[in-house]
Amino acid sequence: MGCGEATPGYTVHRNCASGMQALDNAAASIADGRSDLILAGGVEAMSHAPVLLREDMLNWLADWRKADSPLEKIKLIPEFETRYVEPVIGLLRGLTDPIVGLNMGQTTEKEAEHFGVSRQAMDEYAALSQQRLAHADEADYFKEERTPLYAPNGTFYGKDNGMRPDTTPESLARLKPAFDPFGRVTAGNSSQITDGACWLLLASERGLKKHGLTPIARLSHTAWAALDPSMMGLGVTLSATAILKQRGWGLSDIDYWEINEAFAGQVLACLNAWADDAYCREQLGLEQALGELDMTRLNVDGGAIGLGHPIGASGARIVLHLIHVLRRHQARRGIASLCIGGGQGGAMLVENIES
Repeated sequence: MGCGEATPGYTVHRNCASGMQALDNAAASIADGRSDLILAGGVEAMSHAPVLLREDMLNWLADWRKADSPLEKIKLIPEFETRYVEPVIGLLRGLTDPIVGLNMGQTTEKEAEHFGVSRQAMDEYAALSQQRLAHADEADYFKEERTPLYAPNGTFYGKDNGMRPDTTPESLARLKPAFDPFGRVTAGNSSQITDGACWLLLASERGLKKHGLTPIARLSHTAWAALDPSMMGLGVTLSATAILKQRGWGLSDIDYWEINEAFAGQVLACLNAWADDAYCREQLGLEQALGELDMTRLNVDGGAIGLGHPIGASGARIVLHLIHVLRRHQARRGIASLCIGGGQGGAMLVENIES
């Protein structure tokens, strides 16, 4: 990258929020006076997720390796079973919580059931997200974020190829449930499996002056939260509410929101949770419900349902896109938030310094 061998670097890992965690680490280092200029973000190549071997296959191979003679190896052959070679999909294993034994889609089914999110509501939200994304793409709102790509085989990609502008609630209604035969979550109302990367340059005031840089936004506050892994999608409500409580704000005090669309049902469950008196009292420590979030200020250019959710990159991407949304609308402040596999949530307050 041309930074030179004297430039240190390291990797962070916080599942879906790794990119946001990198930004938080960078901001903390700058605030402590240890750094003046940091490149932070994330990357994920979900299409390269490995295919793993079953544990019994690994045990058989270990015995094969330990066999000292050809005769001992021959004796092992009858013990081999064809089921040993059944592949284990690494991506599905990685997206399954080992504590509660549920994959991310199954946790969304649980959240949707608890907060009364219907299949129709999920499909309607997913269609709206695709339509908003199509409009933003046509208006070239992603020009500051998207890099044209030549694939290794020479194919040129001028834009993301996961967008489906012709998506309708009716077309989504024809899809089968993906995680539960009687469930509501489908491939169409879930985020796509995709690759992606996102980087932001963070600087102190001294760093800005030294390198002649003009800032476009300020990262003002970050909050992290944890909860029952089986309800991990609600991590958004905990982390974002922590920022609101610290500032004495309500939902309407935030001009624009970016909530990562891991699943349509997960986003809608969070909105329903904020409007639920009991949840806000018992889980958020509030006297009453926060209320309804204005949908015209949420994910105004679509989100991961159409763009995809490259796990390591999404936390940084939603912050970057939120900055551009604030600048485009000459708005003052926004919150980017996302749920985190394992039962966590992260949120970042961003302020437009030009507003």
